[in-house]
Amino acid sequence: QVQLVESGGGLVQVGGSLRLSCAASGRTVSTYTMGWFRQAPGKEREFVAGISRSGRSTYNADSVKGRFTISRDNAENRVYLQMNSLKPEDTAVYYCAAGVVHGTSPVAHQYDYWGQGTQVTVSS
Repeated sequence: QVQLVESGGGLVQVGGSLRLSCAASGRTVSTYTMGWFRQAPGKEREFVAGISRSGRSTYNADSVKGRFTISRDNAENRVYLQMNSLKPEDTAVYYCAAGVVHGTSPVAHQYDYWGQGTQVTVSS
């Protein structure tokens, strides 16, 4: 098993940046494909970005392409989401997830472990 804890959320103005961090404990994170998902009030959870176990392959949702970057540091057992040019529609609770998946995956039910989430609020 692996435990995931997100941090780095907060309140930011439109056009600003935030860097989310996901710290893993238990099993080494290099065993898992990692993903970031988000859920806004009244909406379903949606995929944001995913990264393969090695970090060589990444996949972003169309809504964040060119603005968000996912990365990982397997030595530090951490995954990151750099978010730039933030928009009000990026406001959501952001979740880190780990799964035994080939490559990357935008499908939530393929991820077995989830963090508690961190709130990101973008004000206009």
